[in-house]
Amino acid sequence: MKPILRQGWERLSLYLPILLMGLLALGTWWLVRNAPAPVAPAAAPGNAHEPDYFMKTFSVKSFDATGRMQSEVKGDMARHFADNDTLEIDQARMRSVTPQGVLTLATADRALSNADGSEVQLFGNAIVTREAAPGAAGKAQPRMEFRSEFLHAFTQTERVRSDQPVVLTRGNDRFTADAMEYDHLDQVLQLRGRVRGVLMPGAAR
Repeated sequence: MKPILRQGWERLSLYLPILLMGLLALGTWWLVRNAPAPVAPAAAPGNAHEPDYFMKTFSVKSFDATGRMQSEVKGDMARHFADNDTLEIDQARMRSVTPQGVLTLATADRALSNADGSEVQLFGNAIVTREAAPGAAGKAQPRMEFRSEFLHAFTQTERVRSDQPVVLTRGNDRFTADAMEYDHLDQVLQLRGRVRGVLMPGAAR
């Protein structure tokens, strides 16, 4: 019996490494099959609202075909967002000049402008001033100033509006309202909410 047992053990010892490797492979396959699936990383949004470039202490000017300056934008810091092609400006200072030479100034703690500057939102200590200019039939247009915590200016259509309390100064006259919309081309001013006004005698109308 001893020789037979010895031969059996020898044969088993020959196949033992193969059996162990097979068991190891089988165990590895079972673990992989039954292990929980890894959590897939969240896909990054394709158009994240993140700035793609910055400007610090900058000044940007635009000119027409004749070389006349149309507008200038200054600020302490600007951030451009590629997803909606907007420019956010800290401590914004803007000026634009019409072909007739009428000057409009705007300042605010923060401004948000679209790509061509035709639409500008002003936040915090917002002021838009249109300097006095000659009007139709030689009648002078008095200086106008808008003050609010928020002003929405449309430079090409010469409109200014706000859904927050606003102070309007026209020449020597002064008005306050809860909201306002002004269209310079149509010479229409709409004041809404609690409206108050002070008209000075002899002020230009």
